[in-house]
Amino acid sequence: MTIIPGASLAPKHFTWNVDGKVATITIDRPERKNPLTFDSYAELRDTFRALQHVDDVKTIVITGAGGNFCSGGDVHEIIGPLLNMDMKELLRFTEMTGDVVKAMRTCPQPIIAAIDGICAGAGAILAMGSDMRYGTADSKTAFLFTRVGLAGCDMGACSILPRIIGQGRASELLYTGRSMSGEEAYNWGFFNKLCDSDKVLSEAQEQARRLADGPTFAHGITKRQLHMEWNMSVEDAITVEAEAQAICMQTQDFQRAFDAFAAKQKPVFEGN
Repeated sequence: MTIIPGASLAPKHFTWNVDGKVATITIDRPERKNPLTFDSYAELRDTFRALQHVDDVKTIVITGAGGNFCSGGDVHEIIGPLLNMDMKELLRFTEMTGDVVKAMRTCPQPIIAAIDGICAGAGAILAMGSDMRYGTADSKTAFLFTRVGLAGCDMGACSILPRIIGQGRASELLYTGRSMSGEEAYNWGFFNKLCDSDKVLSEAQEQARRLADGPTFAHGITKRQLHMEWNMSVEDAITVEAEAQAICMQTQDFQRAFDAFAAKQKPVFEGN
């Protein structure tokens, strides 16, 4: 099993492949539509945390094996055991699952989800927590927590989903737990692009390669600001963006862009 650079783990519940500067995470339990377990939650959390310290991977694609993205928490391996836990154990679990999204948001690499088939529960959250989402017309995305007697406020859904598709649409999905079709997901802005099923992964990876060839230090700053500024006034956002842009103006990529423009050439960025 491939060991993730910078992390002391060899993943068991997903595969990790690197092609150039792009890493692909594939949730790999296709016989069960790629459900998550206690261990796979923890491995994803640890992986995204470790990526904060990895320099040679510039972008991430996350997908699922066998024509489905992720069916959420495994009914037998997670939901069953949760019924026998006390409050302290339950809180430890829910905080750990939330830490997956926190780690996705704080890793500097842009994350692109390639989604086909079932994308439900925690799988829908992994898609939501990504920076971009490429989907298919056949995909079915469901934040189905209320259908199992839980609140829709899972792993940041009540905060993040309305910012992507709007308060009213998010409210409907989180209250009803119904599936959002691929066409709806694209029309509502959840999907950035609608692809054929046999091309969704390759198109997501191609976008990831384009980003990986760009000014990746600046991309990391952009990602940080996109998330930090949710809690800021416009005035504060303008101030911190001025500081962020001044930092980027000190990078060699900024110089490279100017030199290439002056020479009427395309800049070759190196991420520093």
